Amino acid sequence: MYPWFALGHLTPFLHLSNKLAKKGHKISFFIPTKTLPKFEPLNLFPNLITFIPIIVPHVDGLPRGAETTCDVPYPLHNLIMTSMDLTQPQITLLLQSLKPHLILFDFTHWLPKLASQLGIKSIHYCVTSAAMIAYTLTPSRQFSKNELTEEDLMKPPIGYPSSTINLHPHEARVFASKRKWKFGSDVLFYDRQFVSFSDCDAIGFRTCHEIEGDFVNYLQTEFRKPILLTGSVLPEPLNPEALEEKWESWLLGFKEGSVVYCAFGSECTLQMEQFQELLMGFELLDMPFLAALKPPFGAETVEAALPEGFTKRVGGRGVVYGGWIQQERILEHPSVGCFVTHCGSNSLKEALVNKCQLVLLPQVGDQIINARMMGSNLRVGVEVEKREEDGWFTKESVCKAVKIVMDEDNEIGKEVRTNHSKIRDLLLKKDLEQSYIDSFSHNLCDLVPSMEVTSKNM
Repeated sequence: MYPWFALGHLTPFLHLSNKLAKKGHKISFFIPTKTLPKFEPLNLFPNLITFIPIIVPHVDGLPRGAETTCDVPYPLHNLIMTSMDLTQPQITLLLQSLKPHLILFDFTHWLPKLASQLGIKSIHYCVTSAAMIAYTLTPSRQFSKNELTEEDLMKPPIGYPSSTINLHPHEARVFASKRKWKFGSDVLFYDRQFVSFSDCDAIGFRTCHEIEGDFVNYLQTEFRKPILLTGSVLPEPLNPEALEEKWESWLLGFKEGSVVYCAFGSECTLQMEQFQELLMGFELLDMPFLAALKPPFGAETVEAALPEGFTKRVGGRGVVYGGWIQQERILEHPSVGCFVTHCGSNSLKEALVNKCQLVLLPQVGDQIINARMMGSNLRVGVEVEKREEDGWFTKESVCKAVKIVMDEDNEIGKEVRTNHSKIRDLLLKKDLEQSYIDSFSHNLCDLVPSMEVTSKNM
């Protein structure tokens, strides 16, 4: 396993490792040296999953010791990718020594050719949605013309299996500019990704046919290679960790299904004005809320960024918290009735298996396609309205979206609650996930005919 050096990639790769180790696969997991201790408690099969520390070379422009995207602001992620590219000599020596049957990777576009030279099969394991890759990275899209315009990107590529997923002008503008974005080692971001998908032996997705089957079939037609699905890969339960007493006691002060929970992940930082607009939207609701957010740009703490008089006005019904929080435990708490999310893949997977209703407020990249998938295609959530020209959302639009999903008499709210319930029942269906992992494991063995069932090395 060699995932991109971001927690949102390292974590799902390790969750998959646990599932495969449970079936007897032996796994070497390449991980930055100082990041390794954070993941050791999540390794449920230390006899089969071996963490191999990778020394991350320093690149000018990065703080000393920076290893992952969590260590630097978003504009420096490009340099983290450059550092990762410079690990190629280390990875070559390790692969020559380990002689694995397979390697799973994502952003290191040079890995498929290296693996092929060493007789190793490569799998691009994608933790973003199949709908996103189908919209942005298929051969039909890449080779349609030399330069895709904003107008081109507002519409999906030819053959795309959904007419309800598209981009607004402000989103298409960003997607178009990103096609010129160099992401590590002077390589364009989309070129890096396209080479990764094109050169690998197979593509893996953390999804299931029941949700994204049409997109998977479309991608199989486009890339003409095996596409292997792992299902949702929900984390294996560790020792059941109780919710912290301070949150348990606060949540129990409100009736069932009444609390609005908001979180935008470990890397999303809002502009100050949007941070305050979001909170004032919760204030308008007159409902209890818990917002776990990073301080916005220009503020050291969330407390310093609160609108003037906000704390006094909301009183004990609202909490804004700037630290780490037990999101899985929060989402399953009976008092929580709504989740306002940035639509990161991990957050959506956690939310879909719980009863809280979804309000979708995407910020960047795949979050946008994820939001369209949830709101327009599957109709299991309501997206916050934004201005077409610049993507600005208002306190009124936040308030409106939450009220729709929380109002039992609202027709749209009824529809999304019914659809969410169906998806939840599907994802929690007994043996569904196990059947996907069994199939994925079997398909891995098929990729390597000489692979021994009793000694599956990866």
